[in-house]
Amino acid sequence: MEVLRENGEQEEEEKKVLVISNELQDLEEKLSRIKVHIPNVVPEFDWNSIDTSQLPASYKTNSAKEQMLLQLADNFHRQYAHLCPDRQPLFLHPLNECGVEKFVSTTVRPTLQPYPELYNWDGCAQFVSDYLTMEPLSSPITPPSYLPSPTTILKYQRGNCFGFSVLLCSLLIGAGYDAYCVNGYATREICMMDETREVCPLLEKSKKVLKEPVKEKAKKYAVKPPRDLRSKFELQQVSKKEADIKAAQKKKQKEEEERVMEAEKPTPDPLYGLRVHAWVLVLSGKREVPESFFIDPFTAHSYSTSDDHFLGIESIWNHKNYWVNMQDCWNGCKDLTFDLGDPVRWEFMLLGTDKPLLLLPEEEEEELADEDLDDFDKEEEEKGFDMPPSWVDLIQISRKEFETRCPQGKKVIQYKSAKLEKWAPYLNSNGLVKRLTVYEDPECVRVLEVKGWFENREDMMNMRQLNKKTEVTTEYFSPGHIQGLKAHSYKTMEPETERTMEFYSETRVDGLQKRVENTKEMTEYFEGRSDFLHYRHTEFGRRTKRAQMVLINTELNARPIVQIKEQFHRNPEKPADEDVAERIFMILEGRIMLTYHCKDDYITASKKEFIKWKDVDNKGNKVIMTSDMCISYQVGSSVKNKKLLHLYEMMLKLMEEEKQLRHQVWESETEERLMLEERQRQVEQDLDYLAPFLIQMGSTEKMSKWQALRLKEDCLNDFKHHLIDKANLIQARFEKETQELQKKQQWYQQNQLSMTLEDEDAYLTYCSDAMFRIRILEIRLNRHKEMAPQKYIELEEKLCKDPRLTEYLKFNV
Repeated sequence: MEVLRENGEQEEEEKKVLVISNELQDLEEKLSRIKVHIPNVVPEFDWNSIDTSQLPASYKTNSAKEQMLLQLADNFHRQYAHLCPDRQPLFLHPLNECGVEKFVSTTVRPTLQPYPELYNWDGCAQFVSDYLTMEPLSSPITPPSYLPSPTTILKYQRGNCFGFSVLLCSLLIGAGYDAYCVNGYATREICMMDETREVCPLLEKSKKVLKEPVKEKAKKYAVKPPRDLRSKFELQQVSKKEADIKAAQKKKQKEEEERVMEAEKPTPDPLYGLRVHAWVLVLSGKREVPESFFIDPFTAHSYSTSDDHFLGIESIWNHKNYWVNMQDCWNGCKDLTFDLGDPVRWEFMLLGTDKPLLLLPEEEEEELADEDLDDFDKEEEEKGFDMPPSWVDLIQISRKEFETRCPQGKKVIQYKSAKLEKWAPYLNSNGLVKRLTVYEDPECVRVLEVKGWFENREDMMNMRQLNKKTEVTTEYFSPGHIQGLKAHSYKTMEPETERTMEFYSETRVDGLQKRVENTKEMTEYFEGRSDFLHYRHTEFGRRTKRAQMVLINTELNARPIVQIKEQFHRNPEKPADEDVAERIFMILEGRIMLTYHCKDDYITASKKEFIKWKDVDNKGNKVIMTSDMCISYQVGSSVKNKKLLHLYEMMLKLMEEEKQLRHQVWESETEERLMLEERQRQVEQDLDYLAPFLIQMGSTEKMSKWQALRLKEDCLNDFKHHLIDKANLIQARFEKETQELQKKQQWYQQNQLSMTLEDEDAYLTYCSDAMFRIRILEIRLNRHKEMAPQKYIELEEKLCKDPRLTEYLKFNV
């Protein structure tokens, strides 16, 4: 009969597994039928259609001084074209957003922003890179014919490399840097913002300088090592063989690296050396910049002035002057000298008193100082034409714009075998602001690791790292967590599983620095404690069935403790033979072992072992102490052993401390469980999924097995319909947004000729916002379809482990 019952339960279990599998297939099939299609009907952004009616008069007209500057620029360009007929035309006065010619130097508007993050060059560059959307040049080999103002570029959050550079240069000069916009030539990857062959900056590891080990001098009276009796010939053969193996491995590795480099090598660029690009030059001197460098405004990366990515320079400018490079760029920018006071290397357009001085050798400076410079000073005092002030309004970045950063709050950058996603603070409900996905393959298919950075979280978590190979998740926390948590590493969120937790020990009362736990043991490390405790190790036994039925939040449900071991640092205020170094509470065996610190000039330590008999009262009131209940070993002492009364009092104290220790271990488990529950509450609401069905059933005290199975199936079916309804709701919202967008576009086609610029601007804004909402709905639906089967399986596991159903669903546990 027992065999038949076991076979019946096994068949029933197989049936339930088959039912769950069929339910999952049905759920996935229904969700797969729900599809969305993004409408590709939003018109591209057109700079000619922007509203310029509200712009100041300086944007629409030129002052008398600006008109004179344009005449000087034309005269300068004619002379330049006559003297250098083989050079490309200079980028001097493109049209602005109002169709008015403006000299490029007057487009630079130095402005200091009120945000500390924008006081340094890297913060300014990162803001410009994140805030703007890159637009390629209409012609890759010629500069643009138009250059909007930095304020308009900020308003519409887009621009080409020249717009990026002018905005970044304005912020840098406002912050006190000696910065210049550069018109030159760069590689295809720089011009097209292609970083798919670049390693993500977050993955670059700092090179560690390996220190050579210091050889210790041989001591005069050191013991000589034993004579090596091995065959020298055999040792030579072994070392030779190992060297051959290492050489073969090194050769194979080198060939593999060359093969990978050849495979990743970009295809030849037919426009190499002709692609026009604009970037920023920061000269040394101001703001304690030790060496001049380039900044690519697209990526915010800094480069040396001799970097291979930059292939030549035509001209540079800032808000004061305009310089033409007269040096040969056959070797790129490697041999260029950025001494703007040298008229042979750099031809400047305006002769002003504020132009950079020619850098002279020390000998020439000394000779020049000895001469009479009165006539030279009079010549220098002759003023040239000063650069008129910038026609651009003051660059203002609101707090909202500064915090939002990325267009529509999100930006994605594709690197070599990695993808970096950025979000504005507070955009995601979980505080996610940055996520890096690392892949195993160049095609970015197999995920290797996922890192997420968080801000403004209540639990102070700032980073989460998931290793897809080991399935280990590590969370990092800033100071301020309620339990002082610093790092948490785990495979699963289930309690009493393998995990490692690190704490800010200085913020905890107990001085806990680290806790390592698995199903059988828990190890805790302490520091800075007044009782000198630094280590505690607890071994657990298996729970009994009776203990498993007890409520979770009671001390009775704690795992049975087999042994507790504690270790202490040396307390200098106590004698060594009275200062406990280690104590072990063997709870199941009823023994307590004490080991003391070693005395000076001794190699053994004193020990004591207390044995608790079974007839000893657990309350400690009627303990009968005998001499064989304490075994002691005293090192180097002729004093008689301590009296029985003293040992009796010591044993009572240890028994009381054992009771307290067991409670502390339970508190540690409770604290960990509370952390896990807190994490789970942040992921999903703490709801009783069985409550509605239990109310319908009525009393559950005498629930049969059939009723329990029915309860579980009803709960799963209800959850399945909930998942499908949620997907249908998202699809309905998606279709509604799509229909409204199409109606708006039809209206635009019918009224396009009679629309004002304000109406057209409002239409473009609506299209942008609608597309953002549509894409968000698409992402939510795809994520819901991916997570729904997993949530269904998790609910099925929770039901099998629910204390109200466990006894009836044993075959699923």
